[in-house]
Amino acid sequence: MKGHCLCGAVTWAADGPVNWAGFCHCESCRRNCAAPVTAFFGIPHGAWGWTGGAPKQFERDHATRYFCGACGTPVAYASTRFPDEIHFYAAGLDDPQDFTPTAHFHYSERLNWLGLHDDLKKHEGNSDVS
Repeated sequence: MKGHCLCGAVTWAADGPVNWAGFCHCESCRRNCAAPVTAFFGIPHGAWGWTGGAPKQFERDHATRYFCGACGTPVAYASTRFPDEIHFYAAGLDDPQDFTPTAHFHYSERLNWLGLHDDLKKHEGNSDVS
Protein backbone atom coordinates (compact mmCIF):
# COMPACT_ATOMS: atom_id res chain seq x y z
CA MET A 1 0.00 0.00 0.00
CA LYS A 2 1.42 3.39 -1.00
CA GLY A 3 0.34 7.02 -0.91
CA HIS A 4 1.46 10.56 -1.61
CA CYS A 5 0.54 14.23 -1.35
CA LEU A 6 -0.78 16.34 -4.23
CA CYS A 7 2.65 17.40 -5.51
CA GLY A 8 4.32 14.04 -4.82
CA ALA A 9 7.02 15.39 -2.50
CA VAL A 10 5.77 13.41 0.53
CA THR A 11 5.30 9.71 -0.07
CA TRP A 12 4.76 6.73 2.21
CA ALA A 13 4.43 2.96 2.02
CA ALA A 14 2.93 0.37 4.34
CA ASP A 15 3.18 -3.39 4.31
CA GLY A 16 1.35 -4.10 7.53
CA PRO A 17 -2.25 -4.87 8.24
CA VAL A 18 -4.94 -2.21 8.28
CA ASN A 19 -6.15 -2.09 11.89
CA TRP A 20 -9.41 -0.38 10.94
CA ALA A 21 -10.81 1.91 8.22
CA GLY A 22 -13.56 4.47 8.42
CA PHE A 23 -14.91 7.97 8.20
CA CYS A 24 -14.26 10.66 10.83
CA HIS A 25 -16.79 13.42 11.48
CA CYS A 26 -14.95 15.27 14.28
CA GLU A 27 -14.54 19.01 13.96
CA SER A 28 -10.74 18.75 14.13
CA CYS A 29 -10.52 16.41 11.13
CA ARG A 30 -13.08 18.42 9.17
CA ARG A 31 -11.14 21.65 9.68
CA ASN A 32 -7.79 20.03 8.98
CA CYS A 33 -9.03 18.65 5.65
CA ALA A 34 -11.51 21.45 4.83
CA ALA A 35 -14.09 18.75 4.14
CA PRO A 36 -17.42 17.70 5.68
CA VAL A 37 -16.00 14.26 6.52
CA THR A 38 -12.65 12.51 6.05
CA ALA A 39 -11.76 8.90 5.39
CA PHE A 40 -8.74 7.29 6.97
CA PHE A 41 -7.28 4.05 8.31
CA GLY A 42 -4.88 2.88 11.01
CA ILE A 43 -1.55 1.15 10.32
CA PRO A 44 0.64 -0.22 13.15
CA HIS A 45 3.98 1.48 13.80
CA GLY A 46 6.78 -0.57 12.32
CA ALA A 47 4.66 -1.51 9.30
CA TRP A 48 4.94 1.79 7.42
CA GLY A 49 7.52 4.44 6.54
CA TRP A 50 8.07 7.73 4.73
CA THR A 51 9.56 6.95 1.31
CA GLY A 52 9.94 10.48 -0.04
CA GLY A 53 10.48 13.80 1.63
CA ALA A 54 9.53 14.03 5.29
CA PRO A 55 6.26 15.84 6.01
CA LYS A 56 5.89 18.92 8.17
CA GLN A 57 4.13 18.52 11.51
CA PHE A 58 1.50 20.45 13.39
CA GLU A 59 1.02 19.47 17.04
CA ARG A 60 -1.99 20.38 19.15
CA ASP A 61 -3.29 18.77 22.32
CA HIS A 62 -2.96 14.99 21.86
CA ALA A 63 -2.54 15.06 18.08
CA THR A 64 0.23 15.41 15.52
CA ARG A 65 -0.94 16.12 11.99
CA TYR A 66 1.44 15.49 9.11
CA PHE A 67 1.25 17.49 5.88
CA CYS A 68 3.32 18.37 2.85
CA GLY A 69 5.33 21.56 3.36
CA ALA A 70 5.22 22.31 -0.39
CA CYS A 71 1.57 21.76 -1.38
CA GLY A 72 -0.10 21.60 2.05
CA THR A 73 -1.84 18.24 1.56
CA PRO A 74 -2.72 16.49 4.84
CA VAL A 75 -1.19 12.99 4.72
CA ALA A 76 -1.44 11.47 8.21
CA TYR A 77 -2.52 11.84 11.82
CA ALA A 78 -1.03 10.45 15.03
CA SER A 79 -2.33 10.72 18.56
CA THR A 80 -1.24 9.86 22.06
CA ARG A 81 -4.68 8.22 22.28
CA PHE A 82 -3.49 5.65 19.70
CA PRO A 83 0.21 5.24 20.57
CA ASP A 84 0.74 2.08 18.50
CA GLU A 85 -0.44 3.30 15.09
CA ILE A 86 -0.59 6.12 12.57
CA HIS A 87 -3.67 7.12 10.58
CA PHE A 88 -3.32 7.79 6.86
CA TYR A 89 -5.94 9.63 4.81
CA ALA A 90 -7.59 7.35 2.26
CA ALA A 91 -7.72 10.07 -0.40
CA GLY A 92 -3.90 10.07 -0.39
CA LEU A 93 -3.63 6.42 -1.42
CA ASP A 94 -2.07 5.80 -4.83
CA ASP A 95 -5.27 3.86 -5.53
CA PRO A 96 -8.03 5.21 -3.24
CA GLN A 97 -10.42 2.62 -4.68
CA ASP A 98 -8.59 0.10 -2.45
CA PHE A 99 -10.08 1.78 0.64
CA THR A 100 -12.96 -0.11 2.25
CA PRO A 101 -14.52 1.75 5.19
CA THR A 102 -16.16 -0.26 7.97
CA ALA A 103 -17.46 2.43 10.35
CA HIS A 104 -18.11 6.09 11.11
CA PHE A 105 -16.33 7.75 14.05
CA HIS A 106 -17.46 10.82 16.00
CA TYR A 107 -20.79 10.36 14.29
CA SER A 108 -22.47 12.66 16.80
CA GLU A 109 -20.40 15.54 15.34
CA ARG A 110 -21.56 14.94 11.75
CA LEU A 111 -22.88 17.87 9.76
CA ASN A 112 -26.64 17.60 9.39
CA TRP A 113 -26.57 18.72 5.75
CA LEU A 114 -24.37 15.79 4.72
CA GLY A 115 -26.68 12.93 3.72
CA LEU A 116 -25.27 9.53 4.66
CA HIS A 117 -27.17 6.45 3.67
CA ASP A 118 -25.00 3.46 4.46
CA ASP A 119 -25.21 0.54 6.85
CA LEU A 120 -21.78 0.99 8.45
CA LYS A 121 -21.46 0.93 12.23
CA LYS A 122 -21.73 4.42 13.76
CA HIS A 123 -19.55 5.25 16.81
CA GLU A 124 -20.30 8.37 18.85
CA GLY A 125 -16.56 8.83 19.51
CA ASN A 126 -13.37 7.07 18.53
CA SER A 127 -13.42 4.23 21.05
CA ASP A 128 -13.71 0.62 20.01
CA VAL A 129 -11.98 1.20 16.67
CA SER A 130 -10.83 -2.36 16.20
